[in-house]
Amino acid sequence: MTRKSRIGGLMLKPNMPSIDDREDSMVPAGLPPVIDAHVHIFPSHIFSAIWKWFDKNAWNIRYRMTSSRIFEFLLSHGIKHIIALQYAHKPGIARQLNKYMSDKCREYEHRVTGMATVFPGEQDAEDILQEAFDLGLGGVKLHAHVQCFDMDSDPMNRLYECCRANGKPIVMHVGREPKSSAYSCDPYALCSAEKLERVLKGFPDLKICVPHLGFDEISAYRKLIETYDNLWLDTTMVVTDYFPIAEKIDLRDYRSDRIMYGSDFPNIPYPWDRELKELKGADISDDALERISSKNAADFFNLTLNEWR
Repeated sequence: MTRKSRIGGLMLKPNMPSIDDREDSMVPAGLPPVIDAHVHIFPSHIFSAIWKWFDKNAWNIRYRMTSSRIFEFLLSHGIKHIIALQYAHKPGIARQLNKYMSDKCREYEHRVTGMATVFPGEQDAEDILQEAFDLGLGGVKLHAHVQCFDMDSDPMNRLYECCRANGKPIVMHVGREPKSSAYSCDPYALCSAEKLERVLKGFPDLKICVPHLGFDEISAYRKLIETYDNLWLDTTMVVTDYFPIAEKIDLRDYRSDRIMYGSDFPNIPYPWDRELKELKGADISDDALERISSKNAADFFNLTLNEWR
């Protein structure tokens, strides 16, 4: 799979295109079992706010569903296991979001793994995260563009240590793109592969996933997974030929045991299976395809065999 070089930096902007491809009712035939490692759920009032934000600042979200409907849709379409993500966009709401996530995932036991949230730097952040792990949540998701944290800082170090002590992974959107003037901070000032490397060195026992292949520093992140065994990347939205990515993406160039599939469902402007069809057509080995489709996510999120086979 190769993407040609087109333009440099990308900024989210209003009225980005929707793609009305035909969607199929099942995972493409011939793919190995699929774990979707990047699915968002939120309470309905937060989803409504997210839809309004995307309508104004980016694209029209194709799938406007409740959390339960999201799970039912993906599982009925052949996804074997879902990693459910959320993020607190302000202090003071993480506890209720974590309780919401725990309750929702309990309804889909062994089919969904829920990730916690915390607002970095808020009062009692480490206690909030520990409580979430005690609820059974499988790790934590953070988003630097929304939460405006510096990944290489003392407040973050305390959260890393909590994850490390509990054996829980962390998913951090710390790639610089896609940025937007609607964010309250500049991700280009906060995020860099160089900063992430300092975290990898400081916490070698902490498993970290950076979504979107580290977009826009794609080459730098590809090199980092060659060096650091505690770093994973996910493919979310960057192998769909939606963003005008400046760097060539060829999955044959990647360490195949450190890449996992994710969709960003339901907050996407194209059919749910667009990326899966791209993966099926990729010029990679059967072993690499199986790793990207499910095995790497199972390893990263500590899933048992009966949760994804």
